[in-house]
Amino acid sequence: MSLFSLVMLTLSAIIGSGWLFGAGMAAQIAGPAAILSWILGAVVIGLIALNYIELGTMFPTSGGMSQYASFSHGPLLGFVAGWANWLSLLTIIPIEAVAAVQYMSSWPWAWANWTRGFLHAGNVTNLGLVIVFLFILAFTLLNFWSVKLLTRFTSFISIFKLGVPTLTILVLVLTGFEPQNFAAKAGFMPGGSASIFAATTAAGIIFSYNAFQTTINMGNEIEHPERNIFWGIVIAFGISTVIYTLLQVAFIGAVPASALTHGWSGVNFESPFADIAILLNLNWLSTLLYLDAFVSPFGTGVSFVATTSRALAAMTGTKHMPTKLGEVNRKYQTPRRAMIVNLVLGVVLVAGFRNWSALSNVISTSTLIAYLTGPVTVMSLRHQAPDFTRPFRLRHLNWWAPLAYGLASLAIYWAKWPTTVEVFGVTALGLIFYVYYEVRRPEGWPQLRASLRGGRWLLAEMIWLTLMSVVGSHQFGGAGWLPYPLDFVGVLLGSWGCYALGVHDAYRSESLNVAAELNQRVTE
Repeated sequence: MSLFSLVMLTLSAIIGSGWLFGAGMAAQIAGPAAILSWILGAVVIGLIALNYIELGTMFPTSGGMSQYASFSHGPLLGFVAGWANWLSLLTIIPIEAVAAVQYMSSWPWAWANWTRGFLHAGNVTNLGLVIVFLFILAFTLLNFWSVKLLTRFTSFISIFKLGVPTLTILVLVLTGFEPQNFAAKAGFMPGGSASIFAATTAAGIIFSYNAFQTTINMGNEIEHPERNIFWGIVIAFGISTVIYTLLQVAFIGAVPASALTHGWSGVNFESPFADIAILLNLNWLSTLLYLDAFVSPFGTGVSFVATTSRALAAMTGTKHMPTKLGEVNRKYQTPRRAMIVNLVLGVVLVAGFRNWSALSNVISTSTLIAYLTGPVTVMSLRHQAPDFTRPFRLRHLNWWAPLAYGLASLAIYWAKWPTTVEVFGVTALGLIFYVYYEVRRPEGWPQLRASLRGGRWLLAEMIWLTLMSVVGSHQFGGAGWLPYPLDFVGVLLGSWGCYALGVHDAYRSESLNVAAELNQRVTE
């Protein structure tokens, strides 16, 4: 994959359903201050991405996000990180299909009345579930035959996906922009400063930026990965941050005054930008937006079938998952069995979480759990393997790594109780697979006990964040024993303690030898 193809693939993944729903949900939670939520989300994920750029350029391998933690802390932590990351990626495939179906259910044309049955009370119906399955099947088939087909498709579709949001921004700003909206109904920050933080997860902002890892997970399928991984992420992430922030500005300014009668919390559009276009009598724009509600999720869904299948295939490397899932088709070089498993599980997920909001919250939290391992791993490898080739070396890592870790911990806390403990529980389910395969080995129990030390810091982190979610402020679902913003201080102090324990607990395992072999392929 060339740099251009890589940027197009990453943009196609990032600019997905997030822009179709995120601006409306963020405005409902934080009002005009939602603009700050998008900037905050970009800062959080951007700092985390810097850690992974160093790791990605050191170890260019497919599904790399599922392997890095094992290099520094052994197979147990590597498996947990890979499991959490795979869960978050897996959920993105059905959420893009759900986004398309939700927009289809509100098509305003008479001939499209049959689509009304796709949604009921905000949730996908059984009929809608069939359409979701067809979308996921289409996503999968476009990945089934080759990476070359994937890159041609995403390069074409990305141009469309960039053009429609840009046009939407220009038209709304020039046509129906109301500057007074930024101070209407309790001012710029009607929900208080806490709402800015809450919107980052509840409105799917963290989810929207998550797709930077598409670049990392393509690994050795990239031309000159030692430089193109860095530039692919920087260019795609920068463009998407500008687009998302300006979309939020345009949305705030375009909401008609009549829709603000009950304040921003009363603004509830099923298809946010399309509904506003109809209210402004911009029927041609609404038609284009309904079309893009088809195209944008489609492009992201296709991209993430590629990423998710490689993440699952990579998890089989430590032999704690069925090895057949990691087999790559010789002719087309795609992990077909992994794709089929992800397809089936994606449909099961939609059956349990039948709307965009519920799925995006699960994705954001599980993604951040996996991201906690990045700063710890990159710092640990600086001590363990100082001589490894590092095409991108993050300066002042002693500051940036703990800062990224602290922000990721806070973002998990912002997901609110009980979402935090629910996702922790699903993440812990992966340990069943790990223990089952580990104890079947001749040295299983001794190795299991040895690897526990490498993962105890993440267990401590989950326990600490669960405790903080229970006793924290009312704004984040807690009992209010620790008021806002002192709850943030509590989260950071405990999390930084877990970070220090994680760096201390790094140990040399067989996985570090695998890392050394991968690093030998890298050129400065």
